[in-house]
Amino acid sequence: MATYAYLQGEFVPLEEAKISVMTHAFLYGTAVFEGIRAYWSNEKNQLYIFRAKEHYERMANSCRIMRMDKKHSVEEMIELTRKLLEMNGKKSNAYIRPVVYKSSTVVGVKLSGLEDDFLIFATDMGDYLDIQKGLRAKVTSWRHVSDNSIPMRCKVNGAYANAALIKTEALDDGYDEAIVLTDDGHVSEGSAENIFLLRDGKLVTPPETDDILPGITRDTVITLAKEELGIPVEIRRIDRTELYIAEEAFFCGTGAQIAPIAEVDHRPLGDGSVGPVTKSLQELYFKIVRGQVEKYMDWCTPVFI
Repeated sequence: MATYAYLQGEFVPLEEAKISVMTHAFLYGTAVFEGIRAYWSNEKNQLYIFRAKEHYERMANSCRIMRMDKKHSVEEMIELTRKLLEMNGKKSNAYIRPVVYKSSTVVGVKLSGLEDDFLIFATDMGDYLDIQKGLRAKVTSWRHVSDNSIPMRCKVNGAYANAALIKTEALDDGYDEAIVLTDDGHVSEGSAENIFLLRDGKLVTPPETDDILPGITRDTVITLAKEELGIPVEIRRIDRTELYIAEEAFFCGTGAQIAPIAEVDHRPLGDGSVGPVTKSLQELYFKIVRGQVEKYMDWCTPVFI
């Protein structure tokens, strides 16, 4: 079965989807992207793209910040994504990577006066993090890029060099994932995931002003916690030591999904196992993304129509 990508305005076989080594985005990281998941439902014999509209709205904001022409409306990008998956005959979970990038083949650091292009490809992706057992996390020695350096509310490809340094330190030190602090020492997020703590019966998560990505999964968790589980959510600054006394904690994101944290800096959270709130959110989340909860069907875009 052929696998296609969308590049330079047309669908092409994936092996033919190439860019020049002189492409500005490759040389300088001048691109923005989204990570989107699609989930297969055996029950409905359907593949659902999860919260495509919100992802492409965020991409539009990223393009505005980085002075890029996204080439298509949000609705057009959703339809191109649906069509790509349909052409690929995808009947299993998929990870979708749309990218708007500076496509000019020039040397020189700038954003203005360059051409832009839009591409999409899809690939298989399992669990980015282990979502069954509790993860071991450490607070990294690296600091997060800030809004006045590379803004995290914009998913800039080049910013993920920072994430790579953060994650590699954690892995090299024998941990599963890292937690990164802002320049003034407050909890920001994981290497490429948002974070939630459970404290005194409330979920707590850092504000967007603490250099976090305004996560689509983060927004999903906030909605489900409030509307379905009746759990209050506080969006506020979090001190490092609050990590050590949380009853539960978890990472979340398109890649991470909802990934429980069992230990931070050698300190177990709660009894060191996956907590009941995290489990409840996981169970509800995986029903919703597969189109099993009617109330949230507007979050799910069917591929095969």
